[in-house]
Amino acid sequence: MSLPILIVLIAACALLMVLEILGLPTTLALQFKGDIKRETRWLAQYGQFVCTAVVIALVYQLDRPARHQQAAVAILIAVLGTSIISTLVKRILGRIRPGREHAGKFLGPSLKHANYRESFPSSHSACAVALSVMLARLYPQATATFWALALICAVLRYIMDAHWPSDVLGGIALGYALANVTANAMHLV
Repeated sequence: MSLPILIVLIAACALLMVLEILGLPTTLALQFKGDIKRETRWLAQYGQFVCTAVVIALVYQLDRPARHQQAAVAILIAVLGTSIISTLVKRILGRIRPGREHAGKFLGPSLKHANYRESFPSSHSACAVALSVMLARLYPQATATFWALALICAVLRYIMDAHWPSDVLGGIALGYALANVTANAMHLV
């Protein structure tokens, strides 16, 4: 894990959060139609449950036999762990999503699921980055493709007004950190 990258992500997230709280206009309210709408929905699901399950199945089937079980388990732990932790943080902080009444406000802890108040961090961004970190470690020759998918997913979370920019950066930092910790703990390449 590159500590300088993580520090820059956290600092940028904090700076953006301060600017958002101070009222910097950051929402876009764009409308997608037709094929663009369908394609962006597909890309925005990178790192989510079905995508991750398919990736795990492919890694298990295609990777070297001595390594495939460990790699598949490592991916599962990294992405599922990232999802669980980001959900816990969302429930603890209770930040209201863009475009909602009291948008950007932090409401504090709640055990009950309420999508409108679960903006920070972006779990889609976190899981997409966690999946890409793991895949890039396993298949470094495709690193650019994995990172492009993760960053497209993260940017789409902002463009689709599902998250504030700081939510997206916070998710990227969380996924990056947790996946690297998992990969190191499991002695993945």
